[in-house]
Amino acid sequence: MWTYRLLVSHENVPLWRAQSYAGLANHQHLYTRHLASGKADEIENWLARDFEDPAEPVIDKVISDSRMYPEDWECLARFVAAQDIRTPARMMELVARWQQTLPDLVQNTLEESVQKLKDAQEKGETLTVTPNPLAREFPSRVTTHIEPGAEVGTLRLETASGRAMWLFLMRYLLTNTVTALLRHHWTILRPPPGVRWLTSDNPVIRLNYYGSGNYDFKGGWGREGGEILLPLSPEHMLYTKVGSKPRRDTVLPEMAQLIQRLTIEHAHRFVFAIEPDPAVENSGPRLVDPSAFKKEADFWTRWQDEQGEIERALLRGR
Repeated sequence: MWTYRLLVSHENVPLWRAQSYAGLANHQHLYTRHLASGKADEIENWLARDFEDPAEPVIDKVISDSRMYPEDWECLARFVAAQDIRTPARMMELVARWQQTLPDLVQNTLEESVQKLKDAQEKGETLTVTPNPLAREFPSRVTTHIEPGAEVGTLRLETASGRAMWLFLMRYLLTNTVTALLRHHWTILRPPPGVRWLTSDNPVIRLNYYGSGNYDFKGGWGREGGEILLPLSPEHMLYTKVGSKPRRDTVLPEMAQLIQRLTIEHAHRFVFAIEPDPAVENSGPRLVDPSAFKKEADFWTRWQDEQGEIERALLRGR
């Protein structure tokens, strides 16, 4: 596989580099989580067991143009969901959003919960709460403080917008929200002669296309009119348009050029190709920035220790 890196430390770094599949865009302890029983890698094992391993023979069927059955398309839809939510690019997008929204969300949730308890107490009722199997995985710590002799006190909830929250959301989406993808009609798009599909380290494109030059990557899994694309091989692109029944077809050269450009724009740090493609160099000029490159490398070096400490802190006092 040939890789084109979008952020490099020096201008003399080659534009393209041939790499083995095993070493592509690999981060240590990306999905490791600290639990009361110690470090756990069950998320990565679960992703492999329930989403990626079942998809492997189905992708082989796609590549060999074998007959596909409804359960095969469902398997690929689940594969799309896992590939969409598990990337570092998606994690960083979500963390940035949580840093803006979590404080108000937590505060409002606490206030609403306390009010419900007060209302139930005044009515002499008992609140019934339906246990959520995923609740124990929510990265939080709840503590109370009441001064001796006081009738009221403080309820405190602590959480963190990091790895543990991402892994919790991953489990939630792939257990519940994934059903939206199972209802779509999927097909395979073939490139025109002379074109081989590119892919990247952020491979699932959730596209809202409004017209020529007017689009964004904020589509949802069930948003009407949205388009979802995932390259499965240089010759096979998994595709759906929400609310439509697209045909299996070879796309026109103009459309293929647009898809390639979208793939490059949507990449996080790497574009992958079966062979060096000048279109990548022309459409996605790389950034030569030693400072930014070092800052990102340092971030991943500190990742395990920093996230582990946050997770251990939330476990303390549970």
